[in-house]
Amino acid sequence: MADCLTRVALVGIIIEDREAVARVNGLLHEYSRYVIGRMGLPYREKNMNIISVVLDAPQNAISALTGKLGMIPGVSSKCIYGK
Repeated sequence: MADCLTRVALVGIIIEDREAVARVNGLLHEYSRYVIGRMGLPYREKNMNIISVVLDAPQNAISALTGKLGMIPGVSSKCIYGK
């Protein structure tokens, strides 16, 4: 999927509401064609889940995914881009 019209991005996601897990997984599945890799860590002591997702996608797809993640209650996300 890599070409000059895509960007590489790392999206960090913290889920603090267990009710949000299915919605986050649904979104990641929806954008799975852009996912290079994903790592999820349950942090039981703090009652949260931490997910890092690496994407190679058009800018508008990355923005759409992070925007949708940000609208889910109990979910925080940040994105950084490769140059």
